Amino acid sequence: MENSRTMFPFPYQPYNIQEQFMQALYGALEQGKVGIFESPTGTGKSLSLICGALSWLADHEERKRQEAAALLHDGEAALSASTDPSSTTSSSAEPDWITDFVQKKAERDLVSKLKNCEDDETFKLLQLSKEEKTEAPEHKEDEELIIAEYESDDELKGKSRFCVAEDDEDDELVEEHVTKIYYCSRTHSQLAQFVHEVQKSPFSKDISLVTLGSRQNLCINEEVRSLGSIQRINDCCMEMQKNKHEKQHHEEGVKRKRGPAKTVCPYNKTSALQQMRDVVLGTVHDIEQLLKLGRETHSCPYYATRLSIPPAQLVVLPYQMVLHEATRKAAGVQLKGQVVIIDEAHNLSDTLSCIHSAELNGAQLCRAHSQLTQYADHTFKHKSLIVMLLFLLGIEMLTINNFHFKAHIDNINLFKVLQKYFEKSMISRKLGGFVEKYAGSGVSLHTQTNTNKENRRIEGLNRYLQTLQISSPDQQGSVEADKVLSASPMMQVEGFLMALTNSNTDGRVVVHRQDNSVKFLLLNPAVHFTQVLKECRAVIIAGGTMQPVSDFKQELLFSAGVGEERITEFSCGHVIPPENILPLVLCSGPSGQELDFTFQNRDSPRMMDETGRILSNICNVVPGGVVCFFPSYDYSRRIIAHWEASGALSRLSNKKKIFQEPKKANQVEQVLSDFSRCIQRCALDGGGLTGALLFSVVGGKMSEGINFSDDLGRCVVMVGMPYPNIKSPELQEKMSYLDKHLPHVGGRSPGQALIENLCMKAVNQSIGRAIRHRGDYSSIVLCDRRYSRPATLSKLPTWIKARTSTHTSFGPAFAALRKFFLEKKQKQV
Repeated sequence: MENSRTMFPFPYQPYNIQEQFMQALYGALEQGKVGIFESPTGTGKSLSLICGALSWLADHEERKRQEAAALLHDGEAALSASTDPSSTTSSSAEPDWITDFVQKKAERDLVSKLKNCEDDETFKLLQLSKEEKTEAPEHKEDEELIIAEYESDDELKGKSRFCVAEDDEDDELVEEHVTKIYYCSRTHSQLAQFVHEVQKSPFSKDISLVTLGSRQNLCINEEVRSLGSIQRINDCCMEMQKNKHEKQHHEEGVKRKRGPAKTVCPYNKTSALQQMRDVVLGTVHDIEQLLKLGRETHSCPYYATRLSIPPAQLVVLPYQMVLHEATRKAAGVQLKGQVVIIDEAHNLSDTLSCIHSAELNGAQLCRAHSQLTQYADHTFKHKSLIVMLLFLLGIEMLTINNFHFKAHIDNINLFKVLQKYFEKSMISRKLGGFVEKYAGSGVSLHTQTNTNKENRRIEGLNRYLQTLQISSPDQQGSVEADKVLSASPMMQVEGFLMALTNSNTDGRVVVHRQDNSVKFLLLNPAVHFTQVLKECRAVIIAGGTMQPVSDFKQELLFSAGVGEERITEFSCGHVIPPENILPLVLCSGPSGQELDFTFQNRDSPRMMDETGRILSNICNVVPGGVVCFFPSYDYSRRIIAHWEASGALSRLSNKKKIFQEPKKANQVEQVLSDFSRCIQRCALDGGGLTGALLFSVVGGKMSEGINFSDDLGRCVVMVGMPYPNIKSPELQEKMSYLDKHLPHVGGRSPGQALIENLCMKAVNQSIGRAIRHRGDYSSIVLCDRRYSRPATLSKLPTWIKARTSTHTSFGPAFAALRKFFLEKKQKQV
């Protein structure tokens, strides 16, 4: 079978760019590449990923079957030849029974290898339900910390196939993972959309797919779900697992400690989980269908999906379950020799940094210290763990080593502490009872005099923590504050301590006195991406807009040790005709005012008035919806207030109804619904209105993941360039790190390139909200003379850059805009 393909199963006749995409993807997977794939939204990227990747997987499995068959044939031929009487010489010194034994053993070994150690189903179930032996505690003083092992994330793993490890004297069973593709994306809604695309594909009947999610998304125990926060749900579920283990030991004759009966989850039974796993692997299910199936079978979808991982061919899961090592191991995800596809990966570097950063506020520090101190009085003989609860020193940016010294934890081995006290989150769960007992503010600091050296250090920490001001939450924020306070802070403490184990050069610790917080910043995301790149057969990084990719390759791939020869890039145009998009760069407005939205100029009344005139002219000729993006919430508020005072806002509202991006995320859906209905009404009978105008913010709630297709987004206006805050200590530290560790290219420092690229990535995401299918059309107006710079234009998506025209005066640009929509109107008649 050839190692390439030209034809792919597809639900309809694919576009040329989809065929090119699938061919490039197939080649990247076969050759074990790290691929950067860009395909604009509306070009069928998801289906191209599905059909290209699953075609490769089917061919790969067929090649393995053919190789196994050839090996079996060769083995049988060799055995047959060796038993042929003519091949046996009379001079053989070995007796016939020895020869016979060797031949039969070789045959048994060959058959065993080829049959993949398939075992009897009853045997599997018996092994799955078998209790593991608990290890004896090493130290008497810590025996209360030793929690009996129970079936948890990393212990209750699917064992659909078992084989005996060849070098294991005890014949321990280890699970076998088939060759599979891990597909991950940013949100559960994006994952659900991908699963729906699989269901529509030609592979829907043949592929074994499992969707993974958090307990919060997959739990069907209503009592647990009602706890609300993901941390409380996790803690309760894991406590039930422990109770289940203790109940089983009690039934086996082990004496149970006195106390009330402990709750176990009725949905976590091995036979039911096994039954649900088989159904999951037989038919493609999304999250909602998994929940429905779980209720019908009275089985936990969370654990059943984890049981399904080893035999599944396609595993759909959120970013963190692939990119965070501890989460990956807990979920039972094994990357060795597998394929990983990371979709919507335009912010992959930021995502990695965010996942591996950690923050603690003053309230969490005080509550953690209080709980741990009172717990230690009952349990610990050694109190070194308490000393690590940190004190704040003022607004500083510290290296990891400097923070260790200033927080007086430089003499503590964090690796040993994490291994001993936080392994499997033992201490976090053990403190669960203390959370309820010491509710409220959580501050109950000990003031008794201590004599030994260690306790004197704790006394100083106590005095410091008493100085932290924990303000009472106001009425409006009380619900959110209660949610934060009601959860144990020990998980946050564990995450922060884990972050401090990074290399000194890879991160910084930011200490803020004003808001009593301490934050770890990961400066080198490549350090946590390296293992993924090394273990996987191939990694595909895909997105609708991946430009600019230069910094992406430097920061994430080259820094992780990936050579240029392993990287392949693919970028395709859009499926729309070239005449369906009109990108314009405006260097000046209707009155001739130069458009320069730098920090020094953007607040001038002249600049704000000119922007209002530009929008007024656009609304005169653009039908339907216009979406206007501002560089920040602060600037959006100021310019809209200026227009309201000058009367410009009123004039705009005479042409289009005005909507604004809401402050709260749960209001976005309602605003979009009202925006859509208004445009539909205006298309029928606007009563003088030509549609609607939506004010939004770059990087806000509507700049990613929202579709302004057709009449919802006939024009996208970008006011200024959304550069990040250069005065941010975090950003300055990141720039400094890049300048020290990455090469300078084209006379510009890596730090400067970071600023440019962050800006243009945000621009590309915002302008990509329009044009969502082949028949769609839209205009894009970039209002700032700086967009005309060649270096800036080069960072636009290729399919947009090719059609972009720059205008130093407003007249010709406005004429081109009016002509564009007149032609579209004439075609519709």
